Amino acid sequence: MEHAFIEVLARWLHFAGALIWIGHNYATAVTRARYVPLRADDLSDPDGPVQRTLMQREHGTFRYASLLTLLSGLVILYDRGWLADALTLQGHLAPLGAGIWIAVLMVCNLWFVLWPHQKKILGFVAAPLDDRLRASRITFLSARVNTMLSVPVLFFMGAGAHAGALFG
Repeated sequence: MEHAFIEVLARWLHFAGALIWIGHNYATAVTRARYVPLRADDLSDPDGPVQRTLMQREHGTFRYASLLTLLSGLVILYDRGWLADALTLQGHLAPLGAGIWIAVLMVCNLWFVLWPHQKKILGFVAAPLDDRLRASRITFLSARVNTMLSVPVLFFMGAGAHAGALFG
């Protein structure tokens, strides 16, 4: 009974986290379909309209949703005894493992590329204005990479659970 509770809880956390994380990626891609470069005067006034708009977009929820999604997925596989085979891309669990490794890449991109640059743009980290302007392009591209990588992640997760004949 304890394993069933852990599985159900982890699945719902995985599902909710993925909706927030991937949903944020897609919503951002739709609402900001192309890169619009920031200008120096956009970031020079901390109370200016552009800076306020940027601050409203930065809410952090999706960053933590990425960790929740990854960790709850790992808990599910560990609970089933599949984690080692998935991570080492063994047998019918190879598609799940491929999805996991791409998701790990996405989480690392989010936390170690996008977020440090976003902190510069928002002024959370002191940086010269030129660095802040360059960081806006990097965050845009980093977010697009995660949006594109979400497609194979979703494919491999679905294939791992429902297309065993293709990978067996």
